[in-house]
Amino acid sequence: MNYLHQFVFGIYPYIALAIFLVGSLIRFDREQYSWKSESSQTLHNGMLRLGSPLFHIGVLGLFFGHLAGLLTPVWVWDTLGVSHGAKQLVAMVAGGVMGSLCLVGLLMLLARRLGNERVRARSTFRDKLVLVWLLATLLLGLTSIFASASHMDGHVMVQLMTWAQHVVTLRGDAAGFIVDAPLVFQLHLFMGMSLFAIFPFTRLVHVWSGFGAVTYLSRAYQLVRSR
Repeated sequence: MNYLHQFVFGIYPYIALAIFLVGSLIRFDREQYSWKSESSQTLHNGMLRLGSPLFHIGVLGLFFGHLAGLLTPVWVWDTLGVSHGAKQLVAMVAGGVMGSLCLVGLLMLLARRLGNERVRARSTFRDKLVLVWLLATLLLGLTSIFASASHMDGHVMVQLMTWAQHVVTLRGDAAGFIVDAPLVFQLHLFMGMSLFAIFPFTRLVHVWSGFGAVTYLSRAYQLVRSR
């Protein structure tokens, strides 16, 4: 079990990250016409108008919340006078709100994709896989809130932060920090890392374009001249 834990939380993060980055680059280079969200709005608009915004607001909030919460060094929070318990409470509330928005939107999108005959016929296995994978990851994350409520001292939260920071700084002892973390957190981490591994093979690649759209803010105006 120690070898498995070391592999999943000490080696697998780099495998998933390599697949995420290299896979995205290869797909952009070789299959640019597949680099899109493949919208099915023209097939059926039901539940999309509400479900899509809820899902995207929730998932973006969760992504940036995890990014800031896990990668901000502990000493920064200590310097600001924010106790570990207070930070955990904020993470639980914010995660619960954004997670609930994301869950409602995701369930609507999943019901639409599987419930409408035209959309279902147009959907690929990868489309269904990514929605189910997101749902499982999200449910594990929401379940971890209840696990966190049983220990409000912030100890497990600090363990998770230390693990993430040691992973991104390429230190080999990362897995040891979460060896005693509750199973629900470990499963959530594994599902989240695996999401990056399947990312390049699904329509999720359009996320790159979303972030790339920020560059339009610095572009010069397009001049359109009439004849």
